[in-house]
Amino acid sequence: MKVYGVTGWKNSGKTGLMERLVTEFTTRGLAVSTVKHAHHDTDIDQPGRDSYRHREAGARQVLLATPRRWAVMHELRGAPEPSLADLLAQLAPVDLVLVEGYKQGAHPKIEAHRAENAKPPLAQENPTVRALACDSALDTALPCFDLDDTRGIADFILRDLGL
Repeated sequence: MKVYGVTGWKNSGKTGLMERLVTEFTTRGLAVSTVKHAHHDTDIDQPGRDSYRHREAGARQVLLATPRRWAVMHELRGAPEPSLADLLAQLAPVDLVLVEGYKQGAHPKIEAHRAENAKPPLAQENPTVRALACDSALDTALPCFDLDDTRGIADFILRDLGL
């Protein structure tokens, strides 16, 4: 599986770019999965639901299955957070995994950047950033795409990965 990241500061357009890239790549016939890393504690399960009650009772893993989808929730119960590599090993094989977050990961990335955030590009200190997707001109030697140029960004990622 090929892995490519979308990184950037908060409110820089990462999630919108991820969403558009998934649509673009799947329209081109690629099988795509995503990984989203959150720095804060989040819960995808709802209090009172049966699966939530199973986890609260102490289950290490809860698999929830419906006619439309299934999901596995794994409680760490004090164990360290798994690495990106460990998480990628849990995914079914696909052509491309897009990763949102994991700024310090070794995988190649494109950085979403908005001028209104008034923050310097992460690319200045992160050699894994291969290009920027910006809403304004930046002084950089890296390729810089308009944040809304989904097709151009997708073409760049595929070339960068040799796909």
